[in-house]
Amino acid sequence: MSISTITSKGQTTIPQDIRNYLSLQTGDQVEFIIEPDGHVVLVPLTSHVRELKGMLPKPKKKISVKQMKKVIVKRGSE
Repeated sequence: MSISTITSKGQTTIPQDIRNYLSLQTGDQVEFIIEPDGHVVLVPLTSHVRELKGMLPKPKKKISVKQMKKVIVKRGSE
């Protein structure tokens, strides 16, 4: 069982074994959800990079890495 103490400011430390289990890293956010039965659930708000697939539309025109670099250099000098 993992136990944590609440400070006078309402802060607590998530025990290391729980952080490891949830793959939480410094800067990650968590959400507290109150279930209908009264239990409180801690949910990590981290996303795996694979979950981002398909978020952006496919480009209308394909360009090469060489072309991208050329545009970056041009825009960087402006």
